[in-house]
Amino acid sequence: MNLCVPSKCTACVYYRYMPLPRFRRLPPDRQAAILRVARAHFAAEGPEIASYNKIIEASGFSKSAAYQYFDGREDLLGAVLEGVRDRLRAALGPWRAATETLGFWLQLDRGARGLQEHLVAHPDDLALVPAATTRAGAEADPWFEAMLADGRRLGMVRADIDPDLMLAATIAVFRAADGWVLEAMREGRPVGLDRQPWALLAGLWGSPTPPGAAP
Repeated sequence: MNLCVPSKCTACVYYRYMPLPRFRRLPPDRQAAILRVARAHFAAEGPEIASYNKIIEASGFSKSAAYQYFDGREDLLGAVLEGVRDRLRAALGPWRAATETLGFWLQLDRGARGLQEHLVAHPDDLALVPAATTRAGAEADPWFEAMLADGRRLGMVRADIDPDLMLAATIAVFRAADGWVLEAMREGRPVGLDRQPWALLAGLWGSPTPPGAAP
C-alpha cells in the first residue's frame, strides 16, 4: 500500500491539518467517538463535500464548542485521515530484513493481504484510502525505504539507479496498483495480489519474476 512521499515527489501538495491541543485532552473514548462519526460521514459523502455542520451535530456538540477542538473542517478531516493511515500501517506491519528472495516476496505478499483483509473489514477506511494516501506526511515512509534497502542488499533491486529515483518510481507503481486493486475490491472482483503487481515491480527492479507471478 502506497503512503505517498511528497518530499520525494513534486506532484504532491500537502498541508498538515491537525486538531487543536484541547482535542487531545479529551478522554480517549470521546476522541475516538468523534473521529468515528466524522469518518463515517467523510466516507459516505466524500472527503471534499461532507458537511462539517452535520458531522458536528452528529457528534453531539455545538459549532462554538467544535472550534475549541478544530480550527475548521480541514483539521477534522486531517485527524480522520491520520487515523486511516495509522490503521493501514498497522495492517501492513513493519518491514523486517529478509534472509533470501523468497522471504522478501512472501513478506510483500503478507503485507498486501493484511491490508486487503483490513479494508474488507473496514469499508470506511477503504473509501478514504485515496484521500489518506495523497495527504500523507512530508517525510518518506520508512517502510518503503527499508523494503528497497533490503532488496538492494539481496540483489533484487538494481543498484545503478539513484535511490531517490527508485523510491519515487516504486511508489508510482504502488500507487497505480493501489488504484487497480481498490477499484476491483469496490466492484467485488477478485485480484491477483501475488501476481500482476509483483511482476510489475520485478520488472522495475530488474528482479526475476517472483514465485507465482504471471509470466
